[in-house]
Amino acid sequence: MRTELVSEPGDRERPNEDFASVGLPAAGQGGSLVVLDGVTPPRDGTGCLHSVPWYTARLGGALTELTVSLPDIPLVEALSLAIARTASAHSETCDLSHPRTPQATVVTVRWTAEQVEYLVLSDSALLLQAPDGLVTPVLDDRLDRLPRTSLTSDALADATVRNKEGGFFTAAADPTVAARAVTGTVPRSEVRALAALTDGATRWTEKFREGDWTALFTYVRKNGPQALIDQVRRLEHADAQERTYLRRGKTHDDATVVYVEP
Repeated sequence: MRTELVSEPGDRERPNEDFASVGLPAAGQGGSLVVLDGVTPPRDGTGCLHSVPWYTARLGGALTELTVSLPDIPLVEALSLAIARTASAHSETCDLSHPRTPQATVVTVRWTAEQVEYLVLSDSALLLQAPDGLVTPVLDDRLDRLPRTSLTSDALADATVRNKEGGFFTAAADPTVAARAVTGTVPRSEVRALAALTDGATRWTEKFREGDWTALFTYVRKNGPQALIDQVRRLEHADAQERTYLRRGKTHDDATVVYVEP
């Protein structure tokens, strides 16, 4: 098995809000990965004493442990348990009903000799490459399908579409949100390699239009995750003044790539 993991903050002066891990069971059979993209909070607070990195570290740690130690439970159940465990760690000190209580997007994958099981929640991406080279993106595109008018301000998005029916969902404090994730299982024989990426890395395709998902996967497979992130940083710097591609977004975002050949 080959694994490569790179995670880089968008701003060296701020903590990285992403989380990534690869878990290998002691028996040496199969494995799992977890990638979280913490949601940067608005300036007026989250109702929580804890930072987004605090949250992603605990949710990611719990999810990693559960996907490895409980191989027979579905990933939806593992995510639900991880959210509940994380919520219980600060429910007595924080307002977990606040719409911006610390939260994150989720990609998790677990593979055995027989199958590959996956879960995607919100706008991070999973790419699966078949033995013939075909790349299939697994995406939760609910955020992209929303009218831009519903996202014109944090307050409007929080009131109308964030973690609401008809909107989009992230892992926050409600364990039932796990059932909203995009999930599936494919035979292990149909997956030669896979990659999980936060949206700071998928900018290469989604914002800068350097190539489609197949081109992005090929770039990572040939050059490695660090090369992709370095290229994204060059594109961000080039666009810093013109804002042709990142009209309203951050110039730099936390970027994480995990590449696995199971």
